[in-house]
This record gives sequence, C-alpha cells and structure tokens, in this order.
Amino acid sequence: MRRRQFITLLGGAASLPLTAHAQQPVPVVGYLGGGDGSGGNHFVEAFRSGLREMGFIEGQNLAVEYRWAEDRVERVPELVADLVRRRVNVICTSNNVTSLAIKKATLEIPHVFVIGLDPVNMGLVSTINRPGGNATGVYFLTTLLAPKRLELMRVLLPQVGVVAALLNPDNPNAENHIRDLQAAAGTFGLQLLVLKLREVADFEPAFATLVQQKIGAVLVISDALFVTNRLRLVNLAARNAIPTMYPWRDFPDAGGLLSYGDSLNDAFRHVGLYTGRILKGDKVGDLPVWVPTKFELVLNLKTAKTLGLEIPASLLALADEVIE
Repeated sequence: MRRRQFITLLGGAASLPLTAHAQQPVPVVGYLGGGDGSGGNHFVEAFRSGLREMGFIEGQNLAVEYRWAEDRVERVPELVADLVRRRVNVICTSNNVTSLAIKKATLEIPHVFVIGLDPVNMGLVSTINRPGGNATGVYFLTTLLAPKRLELMRVLLPQVGVVAALLNPDNPNAENHIRDLQAAAGTFGLQLLVLKLREVADFEPAFATLVQQKIGAVLVISDALFVTNRLRLVNLAARNAIPTMYPWRDFPDAGGLLSYGDSLNDAFRHVGLYTGRILKGDKVGDLPVWVPTKFELVLNLKTAKTLGLEIPASLLALADEVIE
C-alpha cells in the first residue's frame, strides 16, 4: 500500500464515531412475573410503553430477560438467583412474593416492584416518599377497596342476602380482607361466605359450591392468582350465571360483569417509567413509591344483559366506563 493511501485510510478511521470501534453493550432488565406470561401479556405491553416513554425500546437499545414462576411459589428463588447471577441492570417484579424474594437476594441491584402490601412494613423501603435503598415501585391499597366493592354489589343486587368472597388464603392480606368484609357485610345486612382458593384446580369446585348453596353474588378479592387466570374465572362465572365483582378492569374487559379498583396497566406503565429513569441515572432510593389514588368503576352491559340484570341508573352514573 502506498504511503498516501495509508494516511488517507487512517484519517478516515479516526473520523468514525466511537461506536464503530467498540459497540457499547445495551442495558439488560430482568422481569420476574408470577404467572406463565400468557395472562400478563398486556401488563408487559404497559411496561414496555413506560420504557418507550423514557427512550428505551426492547430489542434496539434495551434487552429484557423474562422469567415466569407459573404460579409456583417454589420456583421463585431459582428464578431470582438466575437474574442476580446475570447481574442485570434493574429487576422488575409483579407481586408480593417475587418482590420479597428479590429483597432477600440482593440489596445492590435496583428493584422496581408492584405490590399490594405496605412496602415499609415489608422492609422494602424506608419511607414511601424517600425509599432510600435499592427498591421502589407501585403500592396498591388493596385492603381499602373490598368493602367499597361490597357496597357497589349491594346497589346492583339489593335483593341478595348472601355474598361469597373468593380469596387466596396464602395472600398476606387475606385476614385483613376477611375482617373488613365481615364488618362491611354486617353494615349492609348481608351474610358473607368466604371460599379459599390456593390454585387454579380450586376454581371449579368453588363455583360448584356457589351453585349448590345458591349464592346470589360473588366478590373476587385482589390476588395475582386471580388476575393471571382471569379468563378462567370470568368463564366460570358466566357458565354458572353468577353476578361477580372483580378487583380490576381487566376482568370486565375479558367479559366479567363489573370491577372497581385502580389501574393495573397504569401500574406496570409506571414500572417501565421508573426503570427507564434508573437506567438514565436516577437513584432508585430517591424515587418515591407511587400509590394510585384514582379508582375506576367499569361495567360490562353485554354481560349484564346475558345475566338478565338491569343496571340501576345510580350505578351507571357512577361508572367511569361502560362496555357495550
């Protein structure tokens, strides 16, 4: 090669951007879900939406390692250990069990959670406004809403005297839910039947009991088991023609009768936003835990018609959205 050609080539190489010399690795986020992924796909999309708002697009400038516990609590420790071993940049969790498992496994990797328990009492953060450690996220006030859901069912079905609550007894909030519902039932002059469901196999026997005892209305209590398997619950309620109140709008969107609660999509979008902020350099301990304060009542009129129910005008007036 002639000397002039060599100098020209060398000068051209020097003018190339740095990435041409050494491509910087993209950040990697670990996402740990409690279900099998099939029931939480729209939550993943909401999570990705939050990331996109922060400028991160999966497959372009961000990689996400998904892990699914498939509703098996015993799988969680090995999945957590795998993500910690991989030294991902941030770990995101979708329920109480997975969030506590991350706390036990690492105090270094930033952690963004969605939980229904007080994160201060769980030891995840020092305070809501200033978490101070390696974790922050979204805290649902689930125990405050069950009595309100019972009240709304009372408006819809004033003739019903017995209401059943479907509850996962392994949920740390279970006893609080039962206590508050029993108190509210007494206030409204209702009898309360609590059915405990720990796994999907318990769903059909529970509805058989409801039919056998001629229960007029059902409340599904907040739990990851129910939201990840919401289609099964909605179909069982429809098949047995039992009016059912759910904790989140994802159920009426799937054909359930009605729901009252905060927005899970907003929660997972917020997880994406916080993850993006952490990747951009914000300190996780400075990001306040987000506590939703807006609750929505969603009614599915098509399902009401199928059940032969006429929604009272007072309830329609309260509805944030009516699905027709």
